[in-house]
Amino acid sequence: MFSKALSTAAVVLAAAGLVSAQTYTDCNPLKKTCPANPAFGDNKVDCDFTKGECDAFHGMIGTSLKYDGKGAWFVINKESDAPTIRTDNYIFFGRVDVVVQAAQGQGIVTSAVLQSDDLDEIDWEWVGGDNAQVQSNYFSKGDTTTYDRAVYHPVAAPLTSTHKYSVEWTSTKIDWLIDDAVVRTLNAADAKGGSAFPQTPMQIKLGTWVAGGKNSNAGTREWAGGYTNFDDAPFNAYYKSITIIDYAGKDAPGQNAGAKEYVYGDNSGDWTSIKVKKTSSTDDDEKTTTKVTKTSTTAEPTKTKTAEATSTEEETKTTSSETKKETKTSTKEETSTKEEETTTEQETKTSEVATTFTTAAATSKDAGATTTEAGAGSGGAQETGSATGAGDDAAPSVSTVPVNSGARLAGSVLAAAGLMMAQMLI
Repeated sequence: MFSKALSTAAVVLAAAGLVSAQTYTDCNPLKKTCPANPAFGDNKVDCDFTKGECDAFHGMIGTSLKYDGKGAWFVINKESDAPTIRTDNYIFFGRVDVVVQAAQGQGIVTSAVLQSDDLDEIDWEWVGGDNAQVQSNYFSKGDTTTYDRAVYHPVAAPLTSTHKYSVEWTSTKIDWLIDDAVVRTLNAADAKGGSAFPQTPMQIKLGTWVAGGKNSNAGTREWAGGYTNFDDAPFNAYYKSITIIDYAGKDAPGQNAGAKEYVYGDNSGDWTSIKVKKTSSTDDDEKTTTKVTKTSTTAEPTKTKTAEATSTEEETKTTSSETKKETKTSTKEETSTKEEETTTEQETKTSEVATTFTTAAATSKDAGATTTEAGAGSGGAQETGSATGAGDDAAPSVSTVPVNSGARLAGSVLAAAGLMMAQMLI
């Protein structure tokens, strides 16, 4: 049985070796802006490796797996071998269940790891020389200043039989389970008040690697049980199945449907800053805002256009109506003028010369007023009103005949005609 009586130095070096061997990130969102993490969301993963490969995973460089009734074979033949598969998508809290038989062999490590872009990590690890226990561990933001987080758990023959190993991870705690029994719980509050608690979206990695190679760190090699004898190769681990359920930022499944991707809102690495973007814009804060903006942009001009068109139509109708009114008014007034002129002409026959002058002046006044109204009507309804008002105000005016040469000439002609008619009547 693999001894737990390791020196402190060996544990430190071993942990350092594990971190360098198993953890890395393409883009650390604590340092710069990184691409969004695609979410598993509503898509539960249920992979049966006894039936072949799983679309949820892809093989890392140099990985070639065999599948049969035992599951997916992760085989090590030489020191440089490290077969590993990784999910393309992420869970933001959730549950992972792995059924596996770890690889036998001194210095060989089998691992199931949840890891985020900012190097939060939750682990199960088996050492190939220890057929009586499994190790649980966690890291926060790649912190390797201490190596006191690993815990060993007894399990019956993990290197020669399959067991179900699970992680259930929420915003408040992590449970590690063996065959559905909780063997360890880490409360967020107990991890430096929550600051050292793994809390950012994670991928799932399954693999085996060599910790007992001649090029391995000395502490790592001691932790793994010593040098690996490659004469005993191959060293095989059998991953039988895995299920993955994404809680999408909540503490239980099914509470946040439609998660599409996870976006770091800042460089804090705090789970509350992670934005859950949805496939449905109505459920997503960021997309809802976008939708409202688009709706407003589209709706407002439409309403404005409609209003403008209506206004134009009403103005057209009003103008047309008023124009008709003006035309009728002008025609009526002109008719009245003609009638008045006729009456005046008849009265002239029986009037004296003084009366004739008065009639001529009145006729000139009416003609001037009619001309003013016609001009105003062609300009608009408001101007028509003004012209009509001007005509009403002009009635008591002293100067009723326009002061120009044409008007004076017309007055003289009418006066002469009046004198001639008077003489004829006499």
